[in-house]
Amino acid sequence: MPLNLIKTYNSLLELDAFDEEERNASLMGIFKRDFVDSGNYFRQKKVLPTLSQGKNTLSIFFNHLITMEDRLHRERIYDRNRAVRLHWIKYHLEERQPEHLQVFSVKDKVAIRTYLYDVQESYVIVLEPRGDNRYYLLTAYYLLGRNRYKIEHKLKRRLAKVY
Repeated sequence: MPLNLIKTYNSLLELDAFDEEERNASLMGIFKRDFVDSGNYFRQKKVLPTLSQGKNTLSIFFNHLITMEDRLHRERIYDRNRAVRLHWIKYHLEERQPEHLQVFSVKDKVAIRTYLYDVQESYVIVLEPRGDNRYYLLTAYYLLGRNRYKIEHKLKRRLAKVY
């Protein structure tokens, strides 16, 4: 399990041989390193976990980053594509390879969202600007199927400035 702690972008975490408990322990090690034990910033603004029912609940946030919504059963299920890329989030927030990153903001139905779109790796991080000095990290996921077209459509509707 400690092997995953030394993985870097753009390698994938090795999780397939683990049972659910081992897998979650390995992912929690990455999560603690990247989100609990260190602060995250994007362009000098603090990046915080999304509030859940008014509570800053790290376990809910962790679960959200490694699962996806199963709309049929109305529950969240493990998403291997998200989980094996968990360590990519901090890398992208730090903009270590800006030449591969499209950063843009879009006004959606609910609010303005800021997207970090890794075109080369088909990976997206979604932030919600909150005031002048912070973001909420809403989600991060690997683009499959038509999702790539949705992001490219958002890119065409981008705002003049990044919020």
